[in-house]
Amino acid sequence: MTEPLRPGQTIGILGGGQLGRMLSMAAARLGFRVHVYEPSRNPPAGETSASLTTAPYEDADALLAFARSVDVVTYEFENVPASALDIIEAEVPIRPNRQALAVSQDRLTEKTFLTDIGLETAPFAPVTTDEATLAQAMAVTGMPAILKTRRLGYDGKGQARIKDRRDATAALDAMDGADAILEGFVPFDREISVIAARGLDDQIACFEPGENVHKDGILHTTTVPASITEDLREKAFGVAGTILAALDYVGVIGVELFAKGDHLLVNEIAPRVHNSGHWTEAGAVIDQFEQHIRAIAGLPLVDPVRHSDVVMTNIIGHDMDRVPEIAREMGVKLHLYGKTATKPGRKMGHVTRIIRPAADRH
Repeated sequence: MTEPLRPGQTIGILGGGQLGRMLSMAAARLGFRVHVYEPSRNPPAGETSASLTTAPYEDADALLAFARSVDVVTYEFENVPASALDIIEAEVPIRPNRQALAVSQDRLTEKTFLTDIGLETAPFAPVTTDEATLAQAMAVTGMPAILKTRRLGYDGKGQARIKDRRDATAALDAMDGADAILEGFVPFDREISVIAARGLDDQIACFEPGENVHKDGILHTTTVPASITEDLREKAFGVAGTILAALDYVGVIGVELFAKGDHLLVNEIAPRVHNSGHWTEAGAVIDQFEQHIRAIAGLPLVDPVRHSDVVMTNIIGHDMDRVPEIAREMGVKLHLYGKTATKPGRKMGHVTRIIRPAADRH
């Protein structure tokens, strides 16, 4: 399919979490229907979509029926099994493409891809389940370092820090037999991220870089604009553009970067809308969710001009207790995900505070 989708046509979304929910809402604003495929019952995106299929990714009949009911498929998370994608892709286009998923599903594949296209990352080396390969990897990365499972793991899960050789055995045990990657620790001034999009016509549009702060491995705040120079800002855009072109990508991508002086290293990529891009709902002329829908539907991208300085804060776990107080604040955009069960570390929503109009910034 190369012609743009028409109002009333259907977009399929793999995954029914909060990102799928926000994509569904954006699609509805553009006149599209959404069909969500999600293994778990009562997902957040089910409340905002026209159709919901609740079935495992191993259910070939359900996947085939889903694929035949939609005009294009996208996804809200990376770890969709390849077997499920095989069934879907035989019937309908998947955007972003399979290569983007394959690269992002495995941290070693991702780091290798990034270095192969000329981008810089932290030093890294593969680790299997024995201490000999971990020792070899530590010789490559130096210490301190972080041991991560190659697959799965998010928000700080599936990781163990190694300060010196005494931590090696415990770190390896924490991987629970999974193949891993050791990444050298990189001193940096700040972590930034670029939310960028590429359309079917190869047009690329980048949102303003945001500056990220994490707590307990989970994104806490994103501040925009980031405290970086104009030169570094342009370098960050260039990095995102290089990745998008190399992947022949269609859709929105999140690119996380470490900034040290005028130097940038790529931390990781996310082939989807990204938590650090939630600020775009309140601070830019278009949000990342509509931009993604536009890209995968074949519509023109919008120049994502930032009109305000903002700080986005995640609402996590029992932060929900503060929602009535937050709702009384002036100059905030509150977005809750419709989750009823509050758990420690669970993302329940976010709030974006407008600091001032961008035109007034000096």
